[in-house]
Amino acid sequence: MRRPAVAVIVAIVAVLAAAAIGAGLARQAAMNAQNAAAAPTSTATPTPSTTPQAAAFASPRLYLDPNTEAAAAQKRLQQQGDTAGAALAGRIAAVPTAVWLGEWFQGDRLVTELRNDLADARAQGATPVFVAYGIPNRDCGGYSKGGLAADQYLPWMRTIASTLKGSHAVVLLEPDSLAMLSSAKCAGSAEVRLPLLRSSVELLESAGVATYLDGGNARWLSATDQAAWLERADVQRAHGFFTNVSNFDTTSRERDYAGRLSSKVGWKHYVIDVSRNGNGWTGTWCNPPGAALGEAPRVTEGDGGKLDALLWVKHPGVSDGSCNGGPAAGVWWQQGAAALATGAKG
Repeated sequence: MRRPAVAVIVAIVAVLAAAAIGAGLARQAAMNAQNAAAAPTSTATPTPSTTPQAAAFASPRLYLDPNTEAAAAQKRLQQQGDTAGAALAGRIAAVPTAVWLGEWFQGDRLVTELRNDLADARAQGATPVFVAYGIPNRDCGGYSKGGLAADQYLPWMRTIASTLKGSHAVVLLEPDSLAMLSSAKCAGSAEVRLPLLRSSVELLESAGVATYLDGGNARWLSATDQAAWLERADVQRAHGFFTNVSNFDTTSRERDYAGRLSSKVGWKHYVIDVSRNGNGWTGTWCNPPGAALGEAPRVTEGDGGKLDALLWVKHPGVSDGSCNGGPAAGVWWQQGAAALATGAKG
């Protein structure tokens, strides 16, 4: 047994040493925090979660919207006696596609649209897929320019989240919203857009709505650069990301790219738009000659990989913009629809 005096001295020395170590650690932590704040944004590979991710698609059947542009064209052409044109439009109308929501649906009209789609999806025993497309300065002045004002966006998103709560719907949040931020024409948009996207992910995921963020496509940003934008948009809280929306890359090329991107954001899940990629990239993104309808959409979730679904997100036959003979963006273009159907293999 130590003498009491020696024990006291030893105790005092121990306390002083601990205090010194604690102070040193605190100073080091402060220095680390300062260095981190001053350092440029970088993307480290997050550690994959060991908790299994809940399924996004409650039903493997995808919702078939009866009110698409193709369905309207089919009805109109039938009334005009154009049976061949109606059959072509009907071929596209018979395939499940995503429902696009923008500033054209607000207030009571937005709620009514969502409730009607949810009711139809329940009757079909299907999973509805919605695309939120109302971000401020959408498309940064391009063919699809528009969007809501910054102070309108989150109230709009709260309406979507509250109406979809408990519905097992899927939302693709703002195509091009992240990849396009690298463009000079979007200068200054990130400061407004990123907080809105982060808050939207929080609103939707808190309502139990599986949410996917913009993952660009294989020909746009590198996987590393796209991952940095995804992290800044809080992809770790989202279900995952989507790629190739309204674009044309082959499924195999997009799967390769999406797999690399997933590895950089904690192995998040992803979906791919295959609506018009039957012939792959043919030289331009805007109403490209030689493009073709893609493979049938299907849910792949549960197959053991990170690919949750191959979807028809873009509506085939709807123009990309006033280019290559097409009308304004969002308008049905029968000639373009025919070219896609003719170019499709099989």
